[in-house]
Amino acid sequence: MTHTVVGIDLGTSYSLVATMGGEGPRIIPNSLGEALTPSAISIDDDGEVLVGAAARARAATHPERTAMSFKRDMGTARTRRLDGRDYRAEELSALVLASLKRDAEAALGAAIDEAVVTVPAYFGEAQRRATRHACDIAGLRVERIINEPTAAALAYGLHNLHKEMRAAVVDLGGGTFDVTVLEIIEGVIEIQGSSGDVTLGGDDFVEALVKRCSDQIAAEHGAPVSDALARARLWRACEVAKRRLSDLDRTTLALPQLRVGRKEIDVELELDRHACEAAWQPILDRLGRPIRIALRDAGASARDIDEVLLVGGATRIPCVQHLVATLFGRLPSRSLPPDEIVALGAAVQAALKVGDAAVEDLVVTDIAPFTLGVATAETLMAQMVSGVFTPILERGTVLPASRVKTFHTVAEGQKRLLVEVYQGEHSLCADNEKLGEYEVKGIPSGPAGEEAIDIRFTYDLNGLLEVESTVLSTRKKSTLVIEPQARRLDKKAIKRAQRDMARLKFHPRDALPNRTALARADAVYAECRGPERELLGLAIARLRTALETQEPSLIDSAREALIALTTQLAAAT
Repeated sequence: MTHTVVGIDLGTSYSLVATMGGEGPRIIPNSLGEALTPSAISIDDDGEVLVGAAARARAATHPERTAMSFKRDMGTARTRRLDGRDYRAEELSALVLASLKRDAEAALGAAIDEAVVTVPAYFGEAQRRATRHACDIAGLRVERIINEPTAAALAYGLHNLHKEMRAAVVDLGGGTFDVTVLEIIEGVIEIQGSSGDVTLGGDDFVEALVKRCSDQIAAEHGAPVSDALARARLWRACEVAKRRLSDLDRTTLALPQLRVGRKEIDVELELDRHACEAAWQPILDRLGRPIRIALRDAGASARDIDEVLLVGGATRIPCVQHLVATLFGRLPSRSLPPDEIVALGAAVQAALKVGDAAVEDLVVTDIAPFTLGVATAETLMAQMVSGVFTPILERGTVLPASRVKTFHTVAEGQKRLLVEVYQGEHSLCADNEKLGEYEVKGIPSGPAGEEAIDIRFTYDLNGLLEVESTVLSTRKKSTLVIEPQARRLDKKAIKRAQRDMARLKFHPRDALPNRTALARADAVYAECRGPERELLGLAIARLRTALETQEPSLIDSAREALIALTTQLAAAT
């Protein structure tokens, strides 16, 4: 097998893997033949791990054994408990990455051990570090993590090499929101400004619907929807309703035998798009600020933007499209699939990395997503205050870049200086993220303020930060290098995490189509009643019986019949 580098969009709701082909970047389908793999993990009653569509379908029937939207917890200590074990977000993400890796290897006939992986532009250092940890655990070497809007710009730029334009990429995914302003001139893509919100995404629109429906149910029936399974069913129904309201003015949410308080009742709610948009208004209000910041950092106004690119499944929501069109004064473009464009761009970056001739005319610059600086002490109201954040390399600086700032001793006889490096936008270091520290020794003793020290930050496209200090009177230098590899797990920790993952029992890849069909059917079965439920129950039983025969033709026939019936009933519920 030959070795190749792929591009991966590790998303909150869905993840994708792509490669560069003869006709440009293309999505690699998973074992079900689908482009999108749900970022979902479930452990069945036999202790087997399910990844993707089968896991997502089980969220409505087995919420206590299923995890989704864990990307929002990257870089935190939060865990999800599945089958008696606590999993960190990077461990769950590693399972998704490993599944994508297996799908790519099966499709390409090549060993995959390296990838370009995307993250939200506004991911901080802890979140990027957790993403690298997930890649390490999954057996993927990642030298380059790129921002999702940058990846989208690469995919778009490849199709518009000879255009001259200024564009805004508006990326609203399942759990994060990013805006990037860029310029394309003869194949050179220059990122000029970026902003975002890592706690804002399509899931928030669903949660708002869940709250609205829960309040209505409680008002009508005098009890809340508090049961875990009932809430999971309600969440899934609201997710479906959100998608339907992208095309329809109204839809019906039907949940037979939903547990409300201590009773099981048949719930049927009419959802009107305009009423739902009113419930979504607080979320829509949050979209405006990152757009304004990105434009300001780029030194641009809305009228300077020639094209607005929509990225992410949540940009299909009509009120989101209307808001973006209003803020920019132009209709957005959807020339590339919003769900796929980031993965396609990651594949373009992978091709750039290996020197693929197909992208030789494409060049991309990027910017520092956060301000980098050091902790200092300042005199305020006749008192010395420590822990003040002093920027050296500002957010939005085009990379690679080098910046220097001069500092002075603050105490008489001071011979040492602790250089603490931080990342963030707050005035106090305590509110920012610490990246590292080192000590400058050998400063000549003297009065406070006499000795001067230059501190230079040099930051490259791969995320390598070099901090160099120079005592000006002696020219003595000290250096700290903060590189992506240094932020990864050590080899022992990687091996330990990989051993833990190897102990898990994974559902056989070739059996996933059957398991996924059953899981999806079970979820729809829970929402049906009467003749439809009976009909679906028979179809489920036929597939289970066919599986026991181990006869491929019977299994295929029963599975296809079940999929067709499930799809038909899901559309009607």
